[in-house]
Amino acid sequence: MPRTGEGWAVPEQLVANCSRTAEGRKWLSGLPTLVRALVDRWSLEVEALDGSVDATASWVAPVRLPTGQPAVLKIGMPHMEAEHESDGLRYWDGDPTVYLLDADKELNAMLLEQCTPGTSLRAEPEVRQDKVIAELLRRLWVPLERSDPFRPLSSMLSAWAEETQAQRKEWPDEGLVRDGLDLFRDLGAEGSPTVLLATDLHAGNVLRAEREPWLVIDPKPFVGDPAYDATQHLLNCPERLLADPMGTIEHFAGLLEVDPERVRLWMLARTAAEPRDDWAGGQRWMLTKALTY
Repeated sequence: MPRTGEGWAVPEQLVANCSRTAEGRKWLSGLPTLVRALVDRWSLEVEALDGSVDATASWVAPVRLPTGQPAVLKIGMPHMEAEHESDGLRYWDGDPTVYLLDADKELNAMLLEQCTPGTSLRAEPEVRQDKVIAELLRRLWVPLERSDPFRPLSSMLSAWAEETQAQRKEWPDEGLVRDGLDLFRDLGAEGSPTVLLATDLHAGNVLRAEREPWLVIDPKPFVGDPAYDATQHLLNCPERLLADPMGTIEHFAGLLEVDPERVRLWMLARTAAEPRDDWAGGQRWMLTKALTY
């Protein structure tokens, strides 16, 4: 991992993600100062000066509170999808997420419950992952009496659509990409069943813990259609999905008790029209073809 001038380790993928924008580069250059300020403010003992957790959109390190309680310090890079992470953790209040112990929303900094032993659900077979993630999602989908402060899912889809439009020269098939953009608009329209979504729940964001067998980390909450929340886990199972697209979708949708055809359409929208670095290659475009009929 690259190191700051203070010796703090910074994951290479986080450096790469920050380097894409002026805002990200500015945030990264100020990270050592920000870490020092938060450590002082919350009187923390950082336990891993020689290497932080290997995250891609935030700086994460195990710490101890003044009481000796273990915790996790997480400082997120500028990232529109994660703007309300602390609000979501506060709303779910540990059911079934990690507890939010303290936060500075302006700095996108959080003190979180530390999971012990903290083993990722990725270590389990995918069919086991299906069951665990489905159970967690059904607990997370809380109907809201009012949506504040959470944004509608359509706001994230609109931001993605703008990025994709800016990449038009790279589209491998204009018709399929435009079909995906249309699906973003239609599926995200108001009137669909709406609950509080995690939007980024996959096996890497589920850790084994003592308080519960598994806890959710790193939610990116939006309000929208629960069928959307099936997509992130499925996209992390590409080989199984490519081998049997509808069988895999129908199995997971059944565990979630959502419409499998709606899940397929969300999957098609994401694989066809989500912005990316590599349009022509990779499994995403292969999945687009497999999901189209």
